[in-house]
Amino acid sequence: MAEKKVKAVEQVISTGRRKKSIARVRLFAGNGKIVVNDRDIKDYLQSDTLLLVAKRPFAVTNTENKYDAIIKVNGGGVSGQAGAISHGLARALVKADEMTKKELKEAGLLTRDSRMKERKKYGLKKARKASQFSKR
Repeated sequence: MAEKKVKAVEQVISTGRRKKSIARVRLFAGNGKIVVNDRDIKDYLQSDTLLLVAKRPFAVTNTENKYDAIIKVNGGGVSGQAGAISHGLARALVKADEMTKKELKEAGLLTRDSRMKERKKYGLKKARKASQFSKR
């Protein structure tokens, strides 16, 4: 009977979403290097706040230097992309190690943030902004 070939590099693939952003995350064993759209995460997310948001799943589970990640993210703005990266990393960590699920769930990182931009309404300038009312 033929044996199944096992890949030398075990990887986990998951998807994270936030607003209009979608992040496709590939997670595998390594030393903590994160690459986003063929650039280092520090170059891609230049704000320290967004960097903390994106790396939060690693901080919650104490696995900063345990995994490498290659991430492709598109759509939305930088803030939404950071949230999508965080969501994708959290889901990938759960697939890689089921024991991390409780910590990530308590931190609220496995729940997709469903808040979206409200659509513009007819007769208004934006979703709710109207022109100033003039009585005379």
